[in-house]
Amino acid sequence: MFEKFTAEARAVVSCAAEQADRTGSDTIGEPELLLALLDRTDSPAAGALAALGLHERRQSVADGLAAARRRGGVSAADVAALAGLGIDVDAIVASVEQEHGVGALAAGRSPGRRRRVRRRFTAEAKSVLERALRMVAGRGERSIGDEHLLLALTTGRGPAAAVLADHGVTHEAVVRVLGESRGRKAS
Repeated sequence: MFEKFTAEARAVVSCAAEQADRTGSDTIGEPELLLALLDRTDSPAAGALAALGLHERRQSVADGLAAARRRGGVSAADVAALAGLGIDVDAIVASVEQEHGVGALAAGRSPGRRRRVRRRFTAEAKSVLERALRMVAGRGERSIGDEHLLLALTTGRGPAAAVLADHGVTHEAVVRVLGESRGRKAS
């Protein structure tokens, strides 16, 4: 599949592995892909994220992803829904962390590890790559660009899609901005 990736999309995957190194994650997941997209400056996805005001709010996105990771992937929307049922997710996380240490629910995390290793993609990240491939195939395009990775992230149900939605970045908004960008280039 990676032979179909543009240079921009390959750079995102490479940067996602670097993000995993920084966070101490044993795997490359949706959060790392999203943070890698936010690190891009000159690509279709970078233009869309800038137009949607997300580059200025990168720290807020990173904080939202870290919070979801700390809660074991439970999104802010799920926390609110569970609170409506009388379930305090933050209290549960605090209790688990008191017993097992901070970050105990953060899947795929080894805070003490320092050496670089080849990381696996999580099932959710693989799903993002597969959705991007299906988008490209459905449109009759030949290459998977970083914009397809961004679009695929917005169609998922994982932490990246939830954090993007919390910041007003939806699939429809990304499609609109990418379409506007293509229209300006065609002119």
